[in-house]
Amino acid sequence: MKVKILLALMLGFAFSVNGQDTKISFEASEDAPKISKHIYGHFAEHLGRSIYDGFYVGDTSSIPNKDGVRIDIIEALKEIKIPNLRWPGGCFADTYQWKDGIGPQVDRPTMVNAWWGGITEDNSFGTHNFLNLCEELGAEPFISGNVGSGTVEDFTDWLQYTNHAEGSPMAKLRKENGREEPWNVKYWGIGNEMWGCGGNMTAEYYANIYKQYSTFMTSWENENDLYRIAAGASGDDYHWTEVLMRDVPKSLIEAVGLHHYAVIDWENKGSATGYDEEIYFRSMEEALKMEKFVEKHSEVMDKYDPDNTIDLVVDEWGGWYDVEEGTNPGFLYQQNTMRDAMIAGATLNIFNNHSERVKMANLAQTVNVLQAVALTDGEKMILTPTYHVFKMYTVHHDAQLLPVNFDSPEYTFEGGSLPAISVSASKNEAGNTNISLVNIDASAEHKVEIDLEGLDVNNIEGEILKSGKIQDHNTFDNPDKINITEFKDFKLRNGKLEVSLPPFSVVVLSSK
Repeated sequence: MKVKILLALMLGFAFSVNGQDTKISFEASEDAPKISKHIYGHFAEHLGRSIYDGFYVGDTSSIPNKDGVRIDIIEALKEIKIPNLRWPGGCFADTYQWKDGIGPQVDRPTMVNAWWGGITEDNSFGTHNFLNLCEELGAEPFISGNVGSGTVEDFTDWLQYTNHAEGSPMAKLRKENGREEPWNVKYWGIGNEMWGCGGNMTAEYYANIYKQYSTFMTSWENENDLYRIAAGASGDDYHWTEVLMRDVPKSLIEAVGLHHYAVIDWENKGSATGYDEEIYFRSMEEALKMEKFVEKHSEVMDKYDPDNTIDLVVDEWGGWYDVEEGTNPGFLYQQNTMRDAMIAGATLNIFNNHSERVKMANLAQTVNVLQAVALTDGEKMILTPTYHVFKMYTVHHDAQLLPVNFDSPEYTFEGGSLPAISVSASKNEAGNTNISLVNIDASAEHKVEIDLEGLDVNNIEGEILKSGKIQDHNTFDNPDKINITEFKDFKLRNGKLEVSLPPFSVVVLSSK
């Protein structure tokens, strides 16, 4: 069933003009898709201070850790119920030789991270470290395999190492390295950005390479246990998706990827914190293109897969700005402001509303890189506005979508306009209704009236993420400047919920 975003005027609904409230209604349906928790996935690449000095400090560090991984990071990710974690890249994936990252650490060779800063890594964080971390987090591992500079044999050896119980050379090697039982890794990306850093391939060439790799993948126990994700398109490259859907047999593929970053100008991305409303507006314009990209790629997939057996996985998304002054340009370390909270809230609403086809997504990235949910500085760690949005949205994990009907008021700036409000809603197994609302307008409050008829909603609690300036962010000196607070600016009258949404805010309302 398609999510219906219907024009309000066609339905006789009013919208926020001359003081009128935006009217929102929901369409409960037993056929509505489940919002997969995997939409709320994350991404950890060997990039800058993501792995080393981010996740991993080593087991001899004075920073509290478990097997070398920071305990504060582990606890923070558990709090947002991280469902999956993608690793080791990114561009890094197609240069990574996984066998260099197993066995005694003192015996592991070093490598140069040619993509990100040209630094030398010691391979002290490898397959065991990552998969054990995922077990600790209760998250599914999502491994991006090396296709660009690797071989089918390398790839299938890795699969055998992680998934084969016993009796094979790689299972024997795993046991010699201290892990008796297999991890049974389900999610595998077959290369990354093959149109770019993965090899600058054409779609047609990659489709053939993909089929070769996928053919030799097996879980030995049950082939249906594997979830193979084809490296997908960037933005509006619909031809890439067309070729994969047309040329790859359904028996060899479970999902097609998609990447999109909210970047205004790749040559001049701008400051993460020192921006004005014009830059903010343009950033949101780029972020909201995700709606069109998901819809158009889904249309291509519908053409070849009308029964919806192949998923769309948005395995890289988020805001991307210039690095913080004085940091390594190749480390992609940037601050995280209320702009990023708007990008996160609006994008997650898009994924929720298209959860019939979108089954997984991965924010780029988790720690110290791009739109991170956590930043570290020695023993200190801070949680970003983006982190708090993910925490608020945990109510949607594996809940049934409630399709939404409304027409958004406009956020206007210097002749341009964007939808000011985005909404998604769900109902969980306990029968609780959850509504997430985002107002990206930089200056105007917007009022909405939500029709709750038929949803059996009585007691409602609310949370809000807001701040005084759109450029506000948490710092190591003021880590709680932006945090989730209780929200009470709503009234429930005769089945109608009246809500006032402050400028650039994220609100989640839940029935109890």
